[in-house]
Amino acid sequence: MKALRKLLDKQKPHFEKGGRFEKFHTAFDSVETLLFVPDKVTFSGSHIRDSIDMKRTMIVVFISLIPALLFGMWNIGNQHFLSLGQVPELWTAFFYGFLKMLPIIIVSYAVGLGIEIVFAQIKGHEVNEGFFVSGLLIPMIVPPETPLWQVAIAVAFAVVFGKEVFGGTGMNIVNPALTARAFLFFAYPADMSGDKVWIADKLDAYSGATPLGNALVGNFDQIPSTYDMFMGFIPGSNGETSVLMILIGAAILLATGIGNWRIMLSVVVGGIVMGLLFNWWGANQYMELPFYNHLIMGGFAFGAVFMATDPVTATQTKNGMYIYGFLIGAIAILIRVFNPAYPEGVMLSILLMNVFAPLIDHYVIESNIKKRLKRIKVLVSN
Repeated sequence: MKALRKLLDKQKPHFEKGGRFEKFHTAFDSVETLLFVPDKVTFSGSHIRDSIDMKRTMIVVFISLIPALLFGMWNIGNQHFLSLGQVPELWTAFFYGFLKMLPIIIVSYAVGLGIEIVFAQIKGHEVNEGFFVSGLLIPMIVPPETPLWQVAIAVAFAVVFGKEVFGGTGMNIVNPALTARAFLFFAYPADMSGDKVWIADKLDAYSGATPLGNALVGNFDQIPSTYDMFMGFIPGSNGETSVLMILIGAAILLATGIGNWRIMLSVVVGGIVMGLLFNWWGANQYMELPFYNHLIMGGFAFGAVFMATDPVTATQTKNGMYIYGFLIGAIAILIRVFNPAYPEGVMLSILLMNVFAPLIDHYVIESNIKKRLKRIKVLVSN
């Protein structure tokens, strides 16, 4: 690392003001601060000084995504060969999935970071760190056979209209990765609805439906076992199928203090409550689906751990986090059961609550103010 540090220090003057590559200062700075803790310090005011900055936080989130990412790569290859009637070896399946995922990841980062660097240059700011995670989240929530040009358009839309128009990282009101997913869903609904199996280069005669698609039409006998859905041995998006791998990622986030347990827990509670309510009601077959199946089907677990907890678009007050998460979980199940056009529900519920997060925080704060004013009145009267 010392050799790399010396190399960067040697090249740094060329990218500073007056250097030959002054125009590329933001790009150089983004690479430098990604590899090393910034050497900038504060000289006035009161600040908390530690080794954690936004890039370090994003790196922890990135690491927490790796278990689901690696499993997703293997699962892409495994599902492909199973559709051909073959049982692949571990590394054969993984290498096939790796080659399918790699182009999507490269396109996501190339387009997203390219746009962010352009905006940073125009504004004269440093490159924002937020896309470091969003660039990986987007490939993990799309089908493995998504055309690269569709990925590029979706990423560009998410970065420009879901983030930069609001001022960049920390200013956006909706999750950029889910914005890209929503764009794909509404622009190409036939391929993104979530009811058909997502298997890369499957046999032409091979067809079927996802667990959510089967539940929607009442084919409960064709839904995979609880074990298979929990482990992730089913077709699906590149990183959403294995609840076990997602829980490992959640453990990393919680152990490092990066993840928000209040939102994760309340999303699960909201899903359980709505699922139990539908089980009790039983007005149709879908309502009779065991409540716990909702938690391990589709993108519910992935959304609860990695999407709903986005610190920018989620609520900021403690009580607001409980309300926010509960409503995401409940509305996700509600959409699944009552909206046959979109059997997933998690994406729409999170985006909806992203918009309402400031309103929830507002009423929580107003409620706290009223409680404090009542205490003051009691003390004065005494």
